[in-house]
Amino acid sequence: MTRLYWKNRNVYWRLMRADKPIGIYLLLWPTLWALFLAAEGIPQISHLIIFVLGVILMRSAGCVINDFADRKVDGHVERTAERPLAKKEITSQEALLLFALLIAICFVLVLFLNWHTILLSFVALFLASLYPFMKRYTHFPQVVLGAAFGWSIPMAAMAVLNTVPVWAWVLFAANLAWTVAYDTYYAMVDRDDDILIGVKSTAIAFGKYDLWVTWGLQVIAMALLAWVFSQKALNAGAFILLVIAAAQLVWHGWTVKDRKKPALFSAFLNNHYVGMTVFAAIVVGLF
Repeated sequence: MTRLYWKNRNVYWRLMRADKPIGIYLLLWPTLWALFLAAEGIPQISHLIIFVLGVILMRSAGCVINDFADRKVDGHVERTAERPLAKKEITSQEALLLFALLIAICFVLVLFLNWHTILLSFVALFLASLYPFMKRYTHFPQVVLGAAFGWSIPMAAMAVLNTVPVWAWVLFAANLAWTVAYDTYYAMVDRDDDILIGVKSTAIAFGKYDLWVTWGLQVIAMALLAWVFSQKALNAGAFILLVIAAAQLVWHGWTVKDRKKPALFSAFLNNHYVGMTVFAAIVVGLF
């Protein structure tokens, strides 16, 4: 019984992608950007706890519903062939039950916030549930992912300020552009397999212009962040660190210029440090 318990727990752990926390980081940094900017300093501890836990749980739920949607195709892609649903280590019903449990816990957390934020949380659930299925109908599922990953920004602003100011929507747009860029790198790794099995992505849509479009999106993201920094009157230190974040993106662009899969995947992973640098810029800029 003990061995069976540990085996089952490991399957759920992998299904939630808890063994690969990069998605948590990429979702957490923009959430912290918004919380600190809205509070103009350190947010309330309750807000920090709710949003950090919410990020972890929503990302886990997103991975579960993504694997449920892809359960019939993941086995045909080298990178995803070992996922629990693809290997039938867990049933579809068990995966959906886990998804429902994670969403229920998230909703309980949101109930501690104001009712406007509760309403916004339904959009978050819609986007998280929609994304995995979009790759069958549009070449731009990364845009839906970007919206899902960034929706914590208006939620955080609403929780702190009881409104979503213009700067928060611009921050959302910056995060959207940034997310589409790094997830296009991710999609480029799977492009050959995706074409064979009929899955759509921005990597396929952009074709030979993939890197140019990705670099352009990164420029847009940095420009929008600079605008937000100026609107919030952050100090010079914030802009210096923003330049360092931009330099990281330039370095990523240099490393992927030959479109080698290891370099593309590494660039995707290293966007975590870009998000962290932007957060550091905000903290320095506020204090």
